[in-house]
Amino acid sequence: MSDDTIRLVTLGRIIRRRGRFLTVLALMGALVGYGASVVFPPRYTTSASVLLPGAWQERELMTQAQVATSSVVLDRVATTLGWPGVDGIELRDRLRAEATDGNIIKISGTADTPEHAQLLSDQVAQEFVSFATRVVGDETDPEAASRLEALRKSVAQTNRRITELADAAGTGRSVESVQTRTELAKLRTSLQEAIDKMDQAAPTAGKANMVVMGPSPRPVGEAPPTRVQLIGGGALLFFLLAVIGHLAAARVSRRLRTEPEITTALGSALLGTVDVPGERAAYRPKGRGPRARIRRLLGVDVRWDVPAPQASGDEAGRRIRYQRVCARLRDRLPAPRRLLVVVPDGDGIAHRAAGRLATEAGSDPALRVVEVSVDRPMVPDRGTESGALVVLSAGHWTAAELAGIAEACADAGHEVVGVVLTDTVRARPARSGGRPRHGGTPVLMTDEETTGVSG
Repeated sequence: MSDDTIRLVTLGRIIRRRGRFLTVLALMGALVGYGASVVFPPRYTTSASVLLPGAWQERELMTQAQVATSSVVLDRVATTLGWPGVDGIELRDRLRAEATDGNIIKISGTADTPEHAQLLSDQVAQEFVSFATRVVGDETDPEAASRLEALRKSVAQTNRRITELADAAGTGRSVESVQTRTELAKLRTSLQEAIDKMDQAAPTAGKANMVVMGPSPRPVGEAPPTRVQLIGGGALLFFLLAVIGHLAAARVSRRLRTEPEITTALGSALLGTVDVPGERAAYRPKGRGPRARIRRLLGVDVRWDVPAPQASGDEAGRRIRYQRVCARLRDRLPAPRRLLVVVPDGDGIAHRAAGRLATEAGSDPALRVVEVSVDRPMVPDRGTESGALVVLSAGHWTAAELAGIAEACADAGHEVVGVVLTDTVRARPARSGGRPRHGGTPVLMTDEETTGVSG
């Protein structure tokens, strides 16, 4: 798993073998999302629009949007609304103003009820228009405005006088009359251009007429995230975290899976791989107490990263594998002798394979099955046995655990003569009238018992 890519079959295996555990975590996430929805009450949002007539540049519109959410405007809104414990600083977190196309400032307000959200947006829009109009009015000099108006009237009278002079200059048949009419026309044009430039130099008069484009609509639904979204998001988040946690744990796992790694850790050679019909109970580690019951209830007592068992051949084919291992074992021994079959404690598949191997070996060599704890390995001292055969399942044990078993064998005076790996397969239905199946679950023998179970 540490070197494999993450494939859909891996995700499917996690969901299939950890379904109950993932379901419990998803329910916990949903409860956390529900608790978040209780802590953070629902919010409602609506918007009011303010139209700014005239020609506005983009930077000017952005400035007006900032003015709409300024402390001056929001303090006036908080005073007008009179909500308990709500001031301009808190309103700043509930409001958002942005400039949109068409010289429109969109003011969005958020509150705990639809009525409050509508009232907040409308009040901010009104206070913004009032403040902007007042600022423009304060910046306008009344005396200068009156002088400008008087100048316009004087220019209008001058234009009329120029027209009268042009008419009195004659029909333009003489050179003098043509020059006079031309000079008067130039004078009228210069006066009109001067008036236009004065109007362009003071554009705020046309921009002061801001308009609130009607009341804001009352919101009909909660603003995201809603309670349903929080519950669903919490369930999905916990589910994804659980899946990612499984993948991360498998990727950093130090359990040995390949034959060279296992044989190197035990310091011996591989004699072969035998098939064991898979049973779900064989994967379950032994254990009692509340923690073990909880693990069984959640379904986390079964390894998920072990590939699904492949289809097996018939009983005769499986028996041939055991016989070949026994033949290789006899070839490695200089003379018939008794051996210990060391099985890691908790490896149910390997325990079944060891019992079957002892049955197939008979008395040549005589095998005695013992289970050894991987936490504190202890192998019986050398007596009638003069060697150890290690039987285990791949992908369950780390290099340190297997090295500990090898050291325990050496301390007890046993040489590890070989390693046998077990592979879980799906057994086919037994044929009627066929050879009876071998290899029932063996009974562990004590040190005083002789081994070798007759076939």
